[in-house]
Amino acid sequence: MTDALLTDLLAYVGAPDPDVVVILRHNGGQRGKRLLDAIKASAHPVVACEAIKSAKDKSSLVNADVRRAGRSIEPEAVGALVDALGSDLRELCSAVDQLLSDTQGTITAEHVRTYYAGRIEATGFTVADAAAAGNTPAAITALRHAVATGTDPVAIVAALAMKIRQLARVAAAGGRRMSPAELGMAPWQVDRARRELSGWSDDALATSILAVARADAEAKGASRDPVYAVERAILTICRARRSGARRR
Repeated sequence: MTDALLTDLLAYVGAPDPDVVVILRHNGGQRGKRLLDAIKASAHPVVACEAIKSAKDKSSLVNADVRRAGRSIEPEAVGALVDALGSDLRELCSAVDQLLSDTQGTITAEHVRTYYAGRIEATGFTVADAAAAGNTPAAITALRHAVATGTDPVAIVAALAMKIRQLARVAAAGGRRMSPAELGMAPWQVDRARRELSGWSDDALATSILAVARADAEAKGASRDPVYAVERAILTICRARRSGARRR
C-alpha cells in the first residue's frame, strides 16, 4: 500500500459508495495502522483470521469445508490432502472444492489418490511414511522422486522430523489415552501414529531423532551434499525401525 492509496482509503472509509464493496486484507505488522484503526472505529465489518499453520488446523479447515457442503470425508483422505497440498492453503481449499464437485458421497482416500497421486508421491511426507514403516526401497525411491520434482531436501527433513516427533509424542503418552489436543496433533495423526508405533522401540525412536537432527544441520549447509545427508538419515531410520521390531 502506497501513501497515496492510504490517503484515498482513509477518505473513502468516512464516505463509502453504497453501491460498491471494497475488501481490504491486512497481513500483519504496523503498516497501515491508521487505516485499520479507522475501519475498526467505523461501522464496517472486520473479520480476524488467525494464521493456519499446524496440520491439526489444516485438517480442521478441510473438515469444516466438507461439512459446510453437507458431505463427509474419511480421516485418511483428510491426512492425504494435508500431506500433499497443506503447504498452500489456497491450493488445499481448491482441492476440497474440486473433490466436492467431482465426487459423490463420502470423500475417500482413494478419491484423493486418484486426483492428486502425483502430488502425494512427490512430497516429503511420503518419504517420511515409508521410512517410519522401515521400507527402505520405497523411502529411497520416494526421496529421489521428490527431489527430481523440485522438493527441497530441507523440506524432506522437516517431514521426517514431524513424523518421528509424532511417533515419540504418542509413545511418551504410554498407556494414557491423551486427547489429540493434548498431544498437539490432529485425530487422524494420533490414530496413524498409534498404528505405526507397533514396530518401534524407545531406542529406535531415540536413534531416529538423532539422525534427523544431524540431517537437518547437514541439509542446511553443514554438508556439501544435502540429498545424501537425507538419504543417510532415511537409512538410519529404516534400520532403527527394523531393529526395534525384532526386539519387540
